[in-house]
Amino acid sequence: MTDTTLYGIKNCDTIKKARRWLDDHHTPYRFHDYRADGLDEALLRQFVAELGWEALLNTRGTTWRKLDAEQRESITDADKAVALMLEMPAIIKRPLLCAPGKPMLLGFKESSYEQYFNEV
Repeated sequence: MTDTTLYGIKNCDTIKKARRWLDDHHTPYRFHDYRADGLDEALLRQFVAELGWEALLNTRGTTWRKLDAEQRESITDADKAVALMLEMPAIIKRPLLCAPGKPMLLGFKESSYEQYFNEV
């Protein structure tokens, strides 16, 4: 069992790319699907504490764009963002990679993953 966890949503194309990279590089990890496995507020607040709610809130995705203007404009602080992300986990930017003793890594780029796992 590994302590590295990849957070996201199974059918996300970027998650698929990240998982393929991890598998191809024989990097053990556990996948946590926000929809299937759930997301508790305490864990989400840990993510927000390290990365900031602005970074975690995917304002470029379809979930955000489907919100009406009033809903989008109402997200002005961490508490409101956390409530929205708990209600709609698809609005969380992904993937989010967590490994012991390392900072969290948000998003996927091959070069970033190579650097992240090759640091001593």
